[in-house]
Amino acid sequence: MNYQESLKYIAESHKFGVRLGLDNSIKLLELLGNPHKNLNIIHVAGTNGKGSTCSFVSNILREGGYKVGLYTSPFLETFTERIRVNGENIPQEDVARIITIIKEKIEIMVEEGYYNPTEFEIVTAMAFYYYNEQNVDFVALEVGMGGRYDATNVIENSLVSVIVSVSLDHVGILGDTVSKIAYEKAGIIKENGASIVYKQSKEAEDVIKEVCKEKNAMYIEVPFDSVEVKKSDIYSQIYSCTIGEEEYDDLEIRLIGDHQINNSMMALSVIKYIKENKGIEISEEAIREGLIKTQWPGRIEKISENPMFIIDGAHNEDGAKSLAKALEKNFSGKQLTLLIGMLEDKDINSVLKILIPRFNRVITTTPDNPRAMNCEELAKKISEYVPNVISKPTIEEAVKYTLETSTLEDVIISAGSLYMIGAVRTLVKNTMLQYQD
Repeated sequence: MNYQESLKYIAESHKFGVRLGLDNSIKLLELLGNPHKNLNIIHVAGTNGKGSTCSFVSNILREGGYKVGLYTSPFLETFTERIRVNGENIPQEDVARIITIIKEKIEIMVEEGYYNPTEFEIVTAMAFYYYNEQNVDFVALEVGMGGRYDATNVIENSLVSVIVSVSLDHVGILGDTVSKIAYEKAGIIKENGASIVYKQSKEAEDVIKEVCKEKNAMYIEVPFDSVEVKKSDIYSQIYSCTIGEEEYDDLEIRLIGDHQINNSMMALSVIKYIKENKGIEISEEAIREGLIKTQWPGRIEKISENPMFIIDGAHNEDGAKSLAKALEKNFSGKQLTLLIGMLEDKDINSVLKILIPRFNRVITTTPDNPRAMNCEELAKKISEYVPNVISKPTIEEAVKYTLETSTLEDVIISAGSLYMIGAVRTLVKNTMLQYQD
């Protein structure tokens, strides 16, 4: 298969849906030679902040001289973003080559009576295969959904399990309470291992602590209360903090929002743990460089200056709260426009209740996804909060209209779906380049 044929093969496996369980992944990886068993994995689960935390960890290790795999989902602009080594996307020819191998193994599986693997199971297997071929020193591995039965959880051991912020999301699959969801996320914790944990609600904390107790695993809560923020604006944040006995003064990150300071501290705690328990060397200089060089597209990301255009993947209650807090801090008193599209299986009402009252006008669109809510239906919901709302059926029409009807002093935010903002990012950047030409 060539690259496009490989993507088509992966996409067609979407029809097999989401099937929680590890039997298929175990069998597929066994046929591939169990590549995951050769990897040193930092395994990250949670509702919000997984990707940012993985990216911080990966960049610090990379600055320390290590070869690092980074596995995240979904992608924003190109499929190959999901599987990276030292910041470089997996080459298209490697995707084609590995998927051709995987297809052959899947045919054997199906003949033996196994289910056809799902899209995520196939991509995860490809990632393990590629990282093993590349002989990486570490992998920062983001869980796709949940944790306990997620395809990434085929790993028998990890260097450390990391659980970032836990809140309601994917309630139809993971459970309708925070405690049920926390239990699924805590499924990545290994026997006699260690878990580095975000400061959680008591409901989530109790569950994660209980799982740690059952598995004789350490529970290490990150000390967010030690933070002293020196600077925080739309360009960067500078803070000091203490992690264990280590004091850091004037660390700088380029990701925006208070939650990103917390996510970077999660990464600092991970690095501290593996330094002390796994015998690796990471200098303070590497830590500082790794933090400041970390970029994470689509998370309160400024993609244009005039007008100010920011994209954010806020699609659940906690994500909406983080975005609202950043808006309040950075754009109080400004004319704010929201370009929004959402998937029907998200907690739409909670997101709208938090975000919409902060905007002067709203443009709705329909994300290019079978689970998308129609833009007219979304506009009807939004009109309960703000009268100035208009619908544009395609993302391209929505971006064009938004830019044409905004002044250079306006602030535009696009949010609601990671599946949408990647397209928005590409369209806005291309439009800005045309203006510059």
